[in-house]
Amino acid sequence: MVDTTGGAAGRRTERLELRVPTSRTQLPAVRAMTGDLAMRMDFDLDAVEDLRLAVDEASATLASVAQPGTPLVAVFETGPTGLTITAWVSTTAGTDVPRDGFGWAVIAALVDSVDAGPADRADVPGGEGGEGPVATITLVKELPPPLRATAAAGDSDADLSVAR
Repeated sequence: MVDTTGGAAGRRTERLELRVPTSRTQLPAVRAMTGDLAMRMDFDLDAVEDLRLAVDEASATLASVAQPGTPLVAVFETGPTGLTITAWVSTTAGTDVPRDGFGWAVIAALVDSVDAGPADRADVPGGEGGEGPVATITLVKELPPPLRATAAAGDSDADLSVAR
């Protein structure tokens, strides 16, 4: 599902939803979608790979607490300031997202902000007003600030980028 609305700074806000089984063979689809969106948003190659790795860890973490036979839902929201990915799985009541291991440290190091915890299906993007407990992880990766006027003037200390 794609939802497109107008956005600031010439970049539209878009929302894409992906549902995949929580099996090892299907979770790489979330990584692939993340990389494609990040490249289309003009993130640099390091940021694209950071997002891919963070989504891999988040997907594996959520798959470990998912109810058997339920999908992983990933909602991607692209906008003028960056990419927000909210992923969730159905769980049993009282299930929380583990945030104390190496995987969590990797996720936190690779994105600008991360949040996780239990929620209700009615409160998550793509939950379609359903009922039941879910575990969710939200990742945010911001686009770098636009080039400064000094870069255009030839300041050798300024960050340079290739415009498309």
